[in-house]
Amino acid sequence: MPDAPEILVFFDEPTQTASYLVADPATGSAAVIDPVLDYDAVSARISSASVEAIMAAAEERSWRIEMVLETHAHADHLSGAKLIAVRTGAWIGIGAFITKVQDVFRPMFGAHDLLPDGGDFDRLLHDGDVLPLGNLAFTVMHTPGHTAACISFGIADAVFVGDTLFMPDYGTARTDFPGGDAHALYRSIRRLLALPVETRMFLCHDYKGPGRTDFAWETTVGAQRRDNVHAHDGIDEAAFVVQRQARDAGLSPPKLLLPSIQVNIRAGRMPPAEAGLGPVLRLPLSAGDPLAATLLS
Repeated sequence: MPDAPEILVFFDEPTQTASYLVADPATGSAAVIDPVLDYDAVSARISSASVEAIMAAAEERSWRIEMVLETHAHADHLSGAKLIAVRTGAWIGIGAFITKVQDVFRPMFGAHDLLPDGGDFDRLLHDGDVLPLGNLAFTVMHTPGHTAACISFGIADAVFVGDTLFMPDYGTARTDFPGGDAHALYRSIRRLLALPVETRMFLCHDYKGPGRTDFAWETTVGAQRRDNVHAHDGIDEAAFVVQRQARDAGLSPPKLLLPSIQVNIRAGRMPPAEAGLGPVLRLPLSAGDPLAATLLS
């Protein structure tokens, strides 16, 4: 299609995250969606290899990265948005309801340095917003459920859905995070699946469905409607909510939940420095039994 964007995927296997470089080939205008900042949890060391790969691909094609778009405040990887913005001058955008997410986590992590009204992000995006990209444009869709702030980005024959949906053999996003809602997720999914069946759907993660050996991150609306194990056509809202909540009850927290949230609610900015230490991530303790809880009182 002459009016279709060019889409490059960068898959980070340690976090099973797909980031995207999306460009209008006619003008060279480009956007990055859900970039990863490399983080080693054992050493608490950040590095830029994943970001560098994206920027190198853009430079090789003479594309100009004009915006960095986050589908939500991720709980499984640190965002590379701030690093890309510093290097390219791109603006960073996220759903306007990020302020609700920040309100939840600000006291938990002592994040009093957060700028008011979501100001760590350059633009707070609302349902129906149009974001020009050269001769093309993204349309913002508010698709809450996984979090209150989740948004999807449609452009030409493609849509980027973050964690709302996974590959058909794996299903849908968890809804047990603060602000998550299985009813809202079902309605967001039905809205996405009302797009034309040939619409290409790009996902933020892949965890490999049963028996599948290769990672995948692209499917179609038609394939999701036919085959999604949680949300195919014929599953009503009540049945979806029952199965989603039952599945959520058995899930463990994401391994990088605590460091990821602290960085991602700041648009990829590091937490403030502490004397003699530099920027410090906080690790709030909890207790798994009454005896251990005596140490926290």
